Amino acid sequence: MAPRIGANPIAWSNDDLRSLGGETPLETCLTEARAAGFEGMELGHKFPREAGPLRQVLAAHDLDLVSGWYSASLLSREPEAELAALRPHLDLLKALDAEVVILAETTGAIHGRPDRPLSQRPVLSDAEWPTFAARLTALAEAVAAEGLTVAYHHHMGTVVQSQDDIERLMAATGPALRLLLDTGHAGFAGADPAALARRYAERVAHVHCKDLRAEVLRQALDSDWSFLDAVVAGVFTVPGDGAVDFPEVLAALPGYAGWLVVEAEQDPEKAPPAAYAALGYRNLVTYAREAGLL
Repeated sequence: MAPRIGANPIAWSNDDLRSLGGETPLETCLTEARAAGFEGMELGHKFPREAGPLRQVLAAHDLDLVSGWYSASLLSREPEAELAALRPHLDLLKALDAEVVILAETTGAIHGRPDRPLSQRPVLSDAEWPTFAARLTALAEAVAAEGLTVAYHHHMGTVVQSQDDIERLMAATGPALRLLLDTGHAGFAGADPAALARRYAERVAHVHCKDLRAEVLRQALDSDWSFLDAVVAGVFTVPGDGAVDFPEVLAALPGYAGWLVVEAEQDPEKAPPAAYAALGYRNLVTYAREAGLL
């Protein structure tokens, strides 16, 4: 099986800073995404959260549901309580035949705080890691028993951000927990996304394809910006419009058959979503073909 190419609506309407694209109707997002060539969409805050209406909205644009983000609190609750909190989201994904649950631990996270520089992001102590990893593994196993895969999303401003964090996560958790490789967040955190792809290829269950503008990234790091300040300034862009080596990343994932999702949050006033969606789709398809994935 070959991977499928999907999109995230965050380029049209931002979930963390809802003033970005706040006036853009969901209909515009879905119409433009399908016109660009995408086969599926991840969830955003403007989507229906009931299976029937969501299925109808997506079917009207010949789009499948890819997956959707879930904010976990496993640092403060047991896996059974987390599964209960996850249940409505999990059942929605199951009803629309999604195969992956995108999950990130958001206890103390600052990615949605424009007043908090990234240097203040939460960091787990050595004593916290074993409990966190055990709870993640247990939750992933429970979700796997229902036919879906938990793909952990390393993310700027959260407890799993750096390469060291990712490596500790992968080493401490069981095989039921898989990795969402996000090329933009990896590069922003100083990690090499291609090296991560090579090392964890067998556990990569989902890929978010975003590029990085090197000059904006340098300014963000030098000035210790908040995550949202960096987003508004344009640190992220679509594949092929920045410094990430996508041919190398994709070549490191032979046989990958999950979704490749263009997820590149930008200010839609500066980066018209339709144009960037089309550019990102064309470039990503080209890179995937060159890597022998398509």
